[in-house]
Amino acid sequence: MHKRNFGSVPNKSSALNWSSFVLVTALILLWQGVSMAGILPGYMLPSPVRVGAAFVKDFPLLMHHLGRTLQEAAIGLAAAVAASFILAILMDANRFLKASVTPLLVLTQTMPTIAIAPLLILWMGYGAAPKITLIFLTCFFPMTVGLLGAFAQADADAIRLLQSMGASRHQIYQYIKLPEGMPAFFSGLKISSSYAIIGAVISEWLGGDAGLGVYMIRVRKSYSFDKMFAVILLTAGASFVLMKLVTEIEKIVMPWRKKEE
Repeated sequence: MHKRNFGSVPNKSSALNWSSFVLVTALILLWQGVSMAGILPGYMLPSPVRVGAAFVKDFPLLMHHLGRTLQEAAIGLAAAVAASFILAILMDANRFLKASVTPLLVLTQTMPTIAIAPLLILWMGYGAAPKITLIFLTCFFPMTVGLLGAFAQADADAIRLLQSMGASRHQIYQYIKLPEGMPAFFSGLKISSSYAIIGAVISEWLGGDAGLGVYMIRVRKSYSFDKMFAVILLTAGASFVLMKLVTEIEKIVMPWRKKEE
């Protein structure tokens, strides 16, 4: 029996990308229209044309500051990834540790980031250490909680089967819990990757010699709001690129999910 060819299946991802492009374009045109109509003063809402011109004019300087912000974000995020794996496994293996550490994890998320930053600078100075620590604290929670929840929901029948075959705890994590925990981990990592950029910028507001946060403070004091908008858009773009990078890594680490889709 021959299979009928009904044509290619539409690519949902391409359709979604086109929809996003159309929406972003419409928002930019609306923004430009509001600016041209004078609904808001130019110093409060500079037009996209002015923002683009400011971005091009200060491009080398912006790239310099972006490099420092990305460096801090990468170090803090990498430390959070390593710590989340280690702590999630330890908490999953030890009920007492899980019961005692979970409230502390929640506590780290109830404290406002802007309130912790001055304390970290007071304790660690104006170097990179307080900024990396703040990024670590911001990114650590989503990945740890995601992994811990995935470990708890791992297939109990598969675990019992491996145990009956004499599998060690290491093998149970290798073949059951870690593969099943990867989707939750990458979901947390996508959130944390955007938090890393935001956390770096916020920490740079309070001190430092370079970084997008430092740049924002300087242009704000000179009332260059077109440059403020330029760095805001650059921050959003950097976060988006980092999230897309995590998505590509997820496809490499979990190729079976692409086949399922």
